[in-house]
Amino acid sequence: MSKIVFFCIPAYGHTNPTIEVVRELTKRGHEVWYYSFSMFRKKIEGAGAKYIECDKYVPELKAEDEKKVGKDFAALIEMTVDTTIALDEKVCKELNEFHPDCIVSDSLCFWGKLFAAKLNIKYVCSTTSFAFNQYTAKMMKQNLMEMVRMIKGMHRIKKKIKQLNDYGYAVDNFISLIQNDNETYTIVYTSKEFQPLANTFSNKYFFVGPSVSDILAGPRNSDKKLIYISLGTVNNKNNEFYKKCLMAFGDGEFDVIMSVGESTDISSLGEIPENFEIKNKVEQIKVLQNTDVFITHSGMNSVNESLYYGVPMVLFPQHQEQRMVAERVVTLGAGVYLKNDNPKDMKEAVQTILEYDSYQENAVKLSESLKLSGGAKKAAEVIGRIAEE
Repeated sequence: MSKIVFFCIPAYGHTNPTIEVVRELTKRGHEVWYYSFSMFRKKIEGAGAKYIECDKYVPELKAEDEKKVGKDFAALIEMTVDTTIALDEKVCKELNEFHPDCIVSDSLCFWGKLFAAKLNIKYVCSTTSFAFNQYTAKMMKQNLMEMVRMIKGMHRIKKKIKQLNDYGYAVDNFISLIQNDNETYTIVYTSKEFQPLANTFSNKYFFVGPSVSDILAGPRNSDKKLIYISLGTVNNKNNEFYKKCLMAFGDGEFDVIMSVGESTDISSLGEIPENFEIKNKVEQIKVLQNTDVFITHSGMNSVNESLYYGVPMVLFPQHQEQRMVAERVVTLGAGVYLKNDNPKDMKEAVQTILEYDSYQENAVKLSESLKLSGGAKKAAEVIGRIAEE
């Protein structure tokens, strides 16, 4: 059996899809090391891997940094370089002793890619968003503020690339750091049917669908339609949005489960209608199994999980990557785009989805494509084969 090393950024949306893949690999007898952060230790060890803590080497990295990853490209490069340099001595020493057969690293965890190149170890990219190449990159329409941040950040990026060069990493520019080509083995956690322009990628891209744990939810004791509302695990402290949801759906027509994030004080939302169940955190894959409409921030994992269970969506994206995901759902007829959080518009969007059967029918079609893609078992099979080549 092979020795496989995982790297990921400190972000739930990027780490969670890899956990079931790790579980599959260890069940098949592969030895897995996972360089990660303390918030994920229990999950990683529970999946059978050796957890290696990175927190103390890069103490400034916290879950909140996922906000920067999504909105500030220069901040992402700075985080990448600082992490690479901080871990350089430790990781190079440990991996030279371990002799792994391959490194699997998240698409935004560039330090895993850098270590693989420096140590001449086979590299597999793990992509929890859409796969990107020269064709799909054109679909990323940056808004004015995102473009301004990018331009202003170029001098910071160049400074950090030079630091990498000084530590022996052969990086010409930030494009060579972030870009995968058609020769890079890449695991993509969605289906070919959901991936835009899927035919432009080589056979080294494996569209495996979402990596979903095998958890079954019990039946509901209600005849009302269920609406599930969540803004994800990061940019979720938005009391005004939650209060507008209470206004939109507080009349009791629907049952509502609303996940507001661990940093939100539920009591600050005021009086809670009887048809609402509000929690700081929920088991999303359990909730989705009984959901009729999902109001979501359009994060890739949430959308994939919603489609996996055939749930149509009201899409309220917060930044560009999420906008691209939302537009793909709308194009495929499985959801409605919500351009503002006006309570009237929210309710009308939900009523539109429930009125027209086509939204659920299209979500079910995508569900079938996701389930047929193979999930964690397929990803583990691919990674194991690459490691053994």
